[in-house]
Amino acid sequence: MKGVLLVNLGSPDSPTAKDVKPYLDEFLMDERVIDMPYWKRSLIVRGIILQTRPKKSAEAYEKIWWKEGSPLVVISERFTEKVKQKTTMPIALGMRYGSMPIKNALQELKDQGVDDVLLVPLYPQYAMSSFETVVVKTMEEQEKYFPKLKITTLQAFYNNSDYIKVLSESIANSLKGFNYDHILFSYHGIPERHIKKSDPTKFHCKIDGKCCSTNSVAHNTCYRHQCYNTTEKVKAFLGLSDDKVSVSFQSRLLKDPWLKPYTDFELERFPKEGKKRLAVITPAFVSDCLETLEEIAMEGKHQFTAAGGEEYIHVPCLNDDDNWAQVVATWANNWEKEGVLPS
Repeated sequence: MKGVLLVNLGSPDSPTAKDVKPYLDEFLMDERVIDMPYWKRSLIVRGIILQTRPKKSAEAYEKIWWKEGSPLVVISERFTEKVKQKTTMPIALGMRYGSMPIKNALQELKDQGVDDVLLVPLYPQYAMSSFETVVVKTMEEQEKYFPKLKITTLQAFYNNSDYIKVLSESIANSLKGFNYDHILFSYHGIPERHIKKSDPTKFHCKIDGKCCSTNSVAHNTCYRHQCYNTTEKVKAFLGLSDDKVSVSFQSRLLKDPWLKPYTDFELERFPKEGKKRLAVITPAFVSDCLETLEEIAMEGKHQFTAAGGEEYIHVPCLNDDDNWAQVVATWANNWEKEGVLPS
């Protein structure tokens, strides 16, 4: 029997330092998130970051926490239920980090008689710190605990026409009645070295403004290319003009070079250039979370208005949008019936 495993990022169990600390430890000690030798990663994470960051992060989580729990978890659960309603296959939800582990989700599918799993990492673009770590972790759990399970991975869907359509229509609905000066597509940042590590050719990705638009097999695993491509597809679908749209990257960590331009810098720059009515879109996420609800919707707005901006909206992620759930269900149904995955 076939079944589907949806995997998202995960969340602390509560907005307290006590629960945030083990979550951050698991997340930041992932070698695909902070890709340094174990001793150095441990020194930075456990010796420095975890001494102060859990309290600050807990305060940020407290700002966005819902009565039902973590927004990302609640939204993911709602989305999973909607997908279940649109397919006859068993559907399970797991998280890469936290108390909803992938192992438990695989066990849930196995207990329902599933022996053939479609893994759906809920990340539109490929990055070693998001998509790749989900796939690697799932395969590790499969090999260790479920060796008879067959697993097929849905590849990054950043340029899939169904995804672009539902994303674009969601954005258009959110922008109705808002007379914007500019639209910023803010993607989660990653270190520049991750781009080069993910380049199978080892020479194409130079992050020079040209490599992302020069055709290459490297684009299959190039996060930067896929972010810009997502933006271009949405621009084309909605008929947005080039001068009204730009791309930036948020959420830096440590002092290494990260993808530029930085979102916080852009938010301060726009008002000085007369762009005082801003819409910010966060298409690296399909579910609203700390990085969208607190960093962009709250802190981003404060930074923009403090710099002289007048109107600011954060466009919600797809979340549990009915059309988005239908897209994923259709992908799953096509795989179940015809063995075909979206391209």
